Amino acid sequence: MPRQDINDQTSRVLVVEDDAEIASMLVDLMRDNGLEALSVGSGGELDRLFPDGRFNLVILDAMLPGEDGFSICRRLRAAGTTPILMLTALTEDIDRIIGLELGADDYVTKPFNPRELMARVKAILRRASYGTQDRQDRPSYSRLTFSDWTIDPRSRQVTDPDGAEVSMTTAEFDLLLAFCNNPNRILTREQLLSMTHAGSAGPVERSVDAHISRLRQKIEPNLREPSLIKTVRLGGYLFASKVEQVS
Repeated sequence: MPRQDINDQTSRVLVVEDDAEIASMLVDLMRDNGLEALSVGSGGELDRLFPDGRFNLVILDAMLPGEDGFSICRRLRAAGTTPILMLTALTEDIDRIIGLELGADDYVTKPFNPRELMARVKAILRRASYGTQDRQDRPSYSRLTFSDWTIDPRSRQVTDPDGAEVSMTTAEFDLLLAFCNNPNRILTREQLLSMTHAGSAGPVERSVDAHISRLRQKIEPNLREPSLIKTVRLGGYLFASKVEQVS
């Protein structure tokens, strides 16, 4: 009997992969680990299914017939925050970074180790499901404020100085929370990976730069001269803002 160990409700995974053998293997792997899984072979099939289905994760192949995975990733990210794990035979760093800059939460190359893939899937699902846990199961973290922004670790919501909620991917939220918990402290990329991936197998180190680039686009008043997330040469990043706890 498959073991369910992500959360109390079975997570649903949509596999977008045109290779029938790989798609079948991925669906079986998800189900063997206690997840529900479906597969489609193209962006068109995804569009017919996705609006009516609620998925907790999309495993998206980059090389697809017709619309490629990068274009699909961009569309999905523009439409919502469903976590995306890119899966492809492309091995160049630039291809990985493009996927992450478009909003993917993680990136795995073919051929892949099934155990590593599942480690990444579970890490993404755990982070994404945090905000949906019952209140009594959540840590009693206070809300945090910085530069008139507010971040609520319990509900995983971020509001701007005007009080409007700002949509964040799981990776972007985790990075922002790590910065708020360590203001005015230089954090290396390795430390940020550890803080945001809980020690599990994570993406390449440069993926931190890609996620921070997207985070800056959402919170920085001036992208040309970032005032909140500052790059420290040969060091990492520093969150240059006073952070306070609020009830």
